[in-house]
Amino acid sequence: MPKKVACLKIPKADGEKVITLANKMGILNKELEIKRSETFLFIPLVRQLSQTDLTTLKELIPTFEISTSSFKEKKKPKAFTELLDDKLPPHLLASLPRALDFVGDIAIIELPPELEAYKNVVGDAVLKTHKTVRTVLAKAGAISGPYRLRKFHVIAGEHKTETIHKEYGCQYHVDLAKAYFSPRLSYEHSRVASQVRNGETVIDLFAGVGPFAILIAKTYENVKVYAVDANPDAVKFLRKNIRLNRVESKVYPILGDARQNVEDKLEGVADRVIMNLPESALEFVNAACKALKPTGGTVHFYSFVSASDSLESMNNKFNDAVEKSGRKVEQILFSKLVRATAPYEWQAVLDAKIV
Repeated sequence: MPKKVACLKIPKADGEKVITLANKMGILNKELEIKRSETFLFIPLVRQLSQTDLTTLKELIPTFEISTSSFKEKKKPKAFTELLDDKLPPHLLASLPRALDFVGDIAIIELPPELEAYKNVVGDAVLKTHKTVRTVLAKAGAISGPYRLRKFHVIAGEHKTETIHKEYGCQYHVDLAKAYFSPRLSYEHSRVASQVRNGETVIDLFAGVGPFAILIAKTYENVKVYAVDANPDAVKFLRKNIRLNRVESKVYPILGDARQNVEDKLEGVADRVIMNLPESALEFVNAACKALKPTGGTVHFYSFVSASDSLESMNNKFNDAVEKSGRKVEQILFSKLVRATAPYEWQAVLDAKIV
């Protein structure tokens, strides 16, 4: 039976971007089907929008209307775990992970050791329940090394680690075995991009394949983004993605060490610096401060926080590092836990105004 709920009415051209954003904001009603007319989409909402929600939407979407409409309920697809009820020993069913990551047409799963013997059975179940997936990868170790890489095993589908991932209207060539990429940072890419203003110069010190840099360039007409990374493979994909998204005149890829590049060519040019290297970003705070204009600017700093630590402790360490560089934190604009990365460990972010 149709349900009448509040909805977003948007032009079809903005569909992918708005659906992704609504999902990340937790306002998309996933139990109801999206409606389409000749020129508009009607996206069902799970609740009334707050003023904060409306502000976020207005920053990222040129035109939308709040309306009400009747929507059909979705037919609930089977979870991949349901297909395994009679294929695994009963005592192992509780060990099945409930979450998957999706990058393009690749699904990524983390299997505990006790399910190793059943990895291909689990992979086939994922393929059967996610029709757009062509490859299922199992994590085969932790992220490690200077380029933040992880090993994977193909447990079902095509033998590949490369794909094209779509996010907020941008497309990215990604090879998960050669360059770091996390779909769980999608909302962060959008959140940071929404704070940039026309006319800014941005330096992304650890750019990877370009999800921060390219989204910023696609969002604004008059920006300049220097995208730096030490991983040659990441920069190779970054260059491809710059061409694919047609932002050659706004994004400038640079291969090499972040500190050295700031020292050689980027000192004092940035209004904003992005530091998404949580393992060791603290070591690069001096470079970020040097990169900012003499009048100051904004730094988006990512780090890891453990259960024995705190956001306040991260903020204090960052503040100390800024002072050692000869600058000052005028204001912590924002600070929060972004995502769990391990038991009792989280990736966190702080946005700071530096003078």
